[in-house]
Parts: sequence; structure tokens; C-alpha cells
Amino acid sequence: MLRFESDYEEGAHPRILELLTATNLDQTPGYGEDRYSDEARSLIRAACAAPEADVHFLVGGTQTNFIVIESALRPWQGVLCAENGHINVHETGAVEATGHKVLALPAHEGKITAAQIRNACAAHYADDSHEHMVQPGMVYLSSPTEFGTLYTKAELEDIRLACRELSLPLFVDGARMGYGLMSEANDLTLADYAGLCDVFSIGGTKVGALFGEAVVVTSPSLKKDFRYLMKQRGAMLAKGRLLGLQFLALFQDDLYMRIAKQADELAMRLRRAFLEKGWPLLHNSFTNQQFPVVPDEVLEKLAERYSFSFWQKMDDSRSAVRFCTSWATTEEAVTSLIEDIRKA
Repeated sequence: MLRFESDYEEGAHPRILELLTATNLDQTPGYGEDRYSDEARSLIRAACAAPEADVHFLVGGTQTNFIVIESALRPWQGVLCAENGHINVHETGAVEATGHKVLALPAHEGKITAAQIRNACAAHYADDSHEHMVQPGMVYLSSPTEFGTLYTKAELEDIRLACRELSLPLFVDGARMGYGLMSEANDLTLADYAGLCDVFSIGGTKVGALFGEAVVVTSPSLKKDFRYLMKQRGAMLAKGRLLGLQFLALFQDDLYMRIAKQADELAMRLRRAFLEKGWPLLHNSFTNQQFPVVPDEVLEKLAERYSFSFWQKMDDSRSAVRFCTSWATTEEAVTSLIEDIRKA
């Protein structure tokens, strides 16, 4: 069985395992205050062209999202996001469990716009009973989105402008950041994210690490006491160097970008094969997630050799599914799948 249902099914890039093994018996301070984590932070700041940024290492994406959001909001505030944003549909109410409501907005291809943000805030304050309602206090975006789509630099600049006008912190969830950065359709850099966001994450779990996300905080107002909240919410790992070491390996010699680019290139081979077969794409993704609409009888046959994720039923005879490449997907696996697509 060749697996294409997600991008976190493998362990970790060999360079990470080598570094973890080589440093295994080193004695270091805990809680991310070790020299390896410090070096990783320096590499990330350099990659982001953000020397003043705070960088924190957390274990997983859901933990990262609710801690960042909780750190930015007052008790009566909620966070604006796309209706299909990860915090709204795939995190079991983790944000709500902190006492903050997710304020979902209609989305197109997984994205929201600056106009929607302005309109949502205007509608809130235009209501005579707005003091009895959850106040918009932050904006959350995913990049790439749940559908593998990307915000352009112009779109992100527009959203940033709206957030500044409304005094809303802007948070970008980059769980799949590498695959977005290396997409042929992308026009943003890590430096752009650092310049346009108050806080964003760089995902390791889905891009080569055993586990771990790096949180980059550029806004001075969000830096204060962030580690207090990390500790309170169980996110301050005692053996914090296990996170720092992984990002140290990923950000040496451009490894993070190189392995993400490989996954995107393989996904583009699949994209072309789906379109050549006449299977339309549910979402116009140029990242490692592809969403072909496939005859059900063909899916039954493909499922004998490949795993993939069901996405939605389209009609009586076709379904949209997700095929996902990862940093570890091989050329051979993709070639095999393409051959079977052509035979179908």
C-alpha cells in the first residue's frame, strides 16, 4: 500500500535523526533554554530577516494555534477566520475551550478577504447590542489553506492594512508553510510573513520533523509573558532541545525549503496526470495537496493499492478525494500512481 492521505505519516528526515543521535548524551538546560534551540532561533530569525523576533518551539499545530490565539485576545474577544479554517473545523473546539469564540466567515477556496474583515467589524459595532456580543479581536489565516490554496502577497498586504486599521493582530498558521513557500504559484517569502504578520508559525510536523512548530512573534505587544502561557497550557517541553534540534537541522543548508520543494514538484506531476485524464480539480491547489474529482468505480480500484482521503461526494457517480505528497514521498510512488491513473 502506497500512502497519500496525509503529509505526516513518516517519521523524520534522516538529518534530524542523525543530529538527535549525535547529541543524545549531551547535557543541556531544559525548557528550550539550551544552545541548540538558541542556534535554531538564530537561523529562523535570519531566514525571516527579523532579528528582533521572538521564536518559540511548541509540539503540535493545535497546541500552537490555541496558545497563540489565547495570548492575543481579551476575555470577551473572538478570532475571525475562514469557515473552513483549521481552528474551526479540525481542532475539536480547542480555541473555544480557552474561552474564546471562533468567528467564522464565508470563504472562497479556503480564503477570506480584507473586505470581509472590515465588514465583520463594521457589522459588529453597528449593532446596538454589540457590548452583549463577542468582539472581533484577531484575524487567523492558514497558509496554505485547508484546500492547498495560497494567499498572494497583494492579498496578505490588503488584509494586513485592514488589521492595522481595526487594531486586530494578524496570525498566520503555517503548519504547511514550507509547501506554500516552495509552490510555483507563491510570491511570498518568510521575510514577507515576518513583515506583514504579528505572529505566524512555521510547521515542522508536516515538513520533515518528528513533531514541532516554530512560532515567530514580531509584535512587541504579543511577546510579553508568552512563555508563561506556554507553561500554563502544558506547552513548555522539559526536554525542549528535542524541538530546537529538529529546527536546527531543518534550517541548516536550506533543508526545509529543499524537501518542501520536492513534495510540491511531485504533487504537480499528480496534478497534471489528473487533468490529462479529464478529472477536474475541486480546488485550484499548487501545493502538496491535490483534490481530483474521480469516478467512484475508479476510486475503488485505486484503493486496492493506494490510500487517500475522501473529501466530499460530488454526485451519484463521482467523489472528490485528496492525494497528499510529503517531504518523504518518492518518485517511484508517484510514477506508480500516475501509471495506474492512465490505465483507469
